[in-house]
Amino acid sequence: MIILKKLFLNALCLLLLLNCKSTENKAESSAIVKENWVKLFNGKDLNDWIIKIKGHPVGENYKNTFVVEDGVMKVNYDAYDAFDDSFGHIYYKKAFSNYKFRMQYRFTGDQIKGGAGWATRNSGVMIHCEDPKNIGLNQNFPVSIEVQLLGGLSNGEERSTGNLCTPGTHVTIDNVLITDHCITSTSPTYNGDQWVNVEIEVRNDSIIKHFINGKNVMTYNKPIIGGPVDYNEDYWKAKEGTPLKSGYISLQSESHPVEFKNIEILEL
Repeated sequence: MIILKKLFLNALCLLLLLNCKSTENKAESSAIVKENWVKLFNGKDLNDWIIKIKGHPVGENYKNTFVVEDGVMKVNYDAYDAFDDSFGHIYYKKAFSNYKFRMQYRFTGDQIKGGAGWATRNSGVMIHCEDPKNIGLNQNFPVSIEVQLLGGLSNGEERSTGNLCTPGTHVTIDNVLITDHCITSTSPTYNGDQWVNVEIEVRNDSIIKHFINGKNVMTYNKPIIGGPVDYNEDYWKAKEGTPLKSGYISLQSESHPVEFKNIEILEL
């Protein structure tokens, strides 16, 4: 009888263990299904993207500023003689509101002649952007939230990346309205041409987080329209204080060659 009881208990324990393992596997499978990341860049062409470069109409890829080579989207200045304030942005074709965005980037080569000192090894991911079709011919930057991407200058000085800049916008940090144009993140400095992972979590007009190589380096909330703009000033002034709930995603060309790859989004 004792032996039978032991066998019964052992069988019961085994059954419970298998049931728990099955439940765990189902939970893992469910989590994998929910992580439905979608590629925004196919590694072959720019067909899903809209280019706008200052001084040129929407859709014109002036001097082949944006090119695709070996599965990588590149900001390329080979055909330029000088930068001449040709600030550019390449927008994905649709707007988003609640999502996680991720990609890898790196700076390469030397800055083109005529680029500003602050633009050396400088690019960015612009989120909650205004519609690229409404960008002015000579407008420098879209009204948006910028996740600023900076490379180290290899001079021993710290230069964080994943910073926050606010062209025509404001945010709140620790319950304080921030009107400064740029806020430094807590990331380390990345020198050279190494690839860096950036991820952005965007929750409508609630909370936004920046991650660099998996670490949260910046958090803020309540993005709103506000501050100086260089185009359509009366229109944006009338909208001051309006929450930014959604918008386009764009990548910058600011005078230093930079590369982007593995550009993906997970809608939440």
